[in-house]
Amino acid sequence: MPRRGLFVTLEGGDGVGKSTHARRLEQRLVERGEEVVRTREPGGTLLGAQIRELVLHGDHVDARAEALLYAADRAHHIATVVRPALERGAVVIQDRYLDSSIAYQGAARDLGADEVRELSLWATRGLLPDLTILLDLDPAEGNRRMGAGRAKLDRLESEGASFHERVRAEFLQLAAAEPERFLVVDASQARPRVSAEIDDAIRALLDERDREGRSGEDAGAEADARPRFATGRRARRRAHSDAEAIRLPAETPAARTVHAPDAPIPGPGLHTASLPTVTGDASSRDGAGGAAPGPAPHGGA
Repeated sequence: MPRRGLFVTLEGGDGVGKSTHARRLEQRLVERGEEVVRTREPGGTLLGAQIRELVLHGDHVDARAEALLYAADRAHHIATVVRPALERGAVVIQDRYLDSSIAYQGAARDLGADEVRELSLWATRGLLPDLTILLDLDPAEGNRRMGAGRAKLDRLESEGASFHERVRAEFLQLAAAEPERFLVVDASQARPRVSAEIDDAIRALLDERDREGRSGEDAGAEADARPRFATGRRARRRAHSDAEAIRLPAETPAARTVHAPDAPIPGPGLHTASLPTVTGDASSRDGAGGAAPGPAPHGGA
């Protein structure tokens, strides 16, 4: 019985370290013997690379047009890269997904969080991550980090302080609303500490998946009907209860790594949300960033 894939996303404001931790997580999973697909939004496909250039480095883009471009990238990327990887049992590590769109376009651009979420769920046929790692950091510190390592900022990274404060506040609100999906990590901690917290959550997911697979051999189809990743969810609940507010205080087949067209990449438990009806006002703006080379779409990693 083939192992079920896992879909892990990294979220957060610009300069929080998403790309760094995505690369490190990819390495650890490959060492474990997992097939890993590491990718990003926008930019995880050839079409996505073109959309990324338009929305992050082109001329002014209307907010609703921006949201729709991100949604177009997301629909194509999930259909051609992410779902196929999940179906063959890979672990997908993705830099930014629909939560970035909700935070950047829905909240910071004031298009409406619910409308942007509905647009993304429609575009992806309701696919939700098994785990979303939110790297939380004061936007001022994120800006300082980016300034130290980049010659030029993209359109979203260049927005003012209030814009990025709204982004951070929305991310934290999303995590508070879905604690079983989110792991919130204080990204101001030393890098080894951040990595350790991520590793603990990933280990719980993998262990639960493996146990589920073993029991599935006996229980057959009944295994698919059980709630998924209960262990990982319990671990994340503990993390939230230990934190103040919602912020944290601080051998198998041969490994194979697959990379998206314009970035290094990393699978089928397909978590899906019930698909909403997208109304004419659902043209929210999608702005998710990336995990591979280059700044993340919704801001730097």
